[in-house]
Amino acid sequence: MDLSATAVLIIMVTAAISFGLGRWLSGGWRTRRREKELAAKRASETRQQRRARERREKR
Repeated sequence: MDLSATAVLIIMVTAAISFGLGRWLSGGWRTRRREKELAAKRASETRQQRRARERREKR
């Protein structure tokens, strides 16, 4: 199968657009997942750990 330069260019442009669109669309999903993991981590910490974290965040 012989690919012309135009066909290769079209494939590369399509791949770049697909990659960019996928990154853009997955941004919200990654943010929600990160927030969910953080909430689970905070829910499982002890009172001492929570108070130490709150002191660090206060600064």
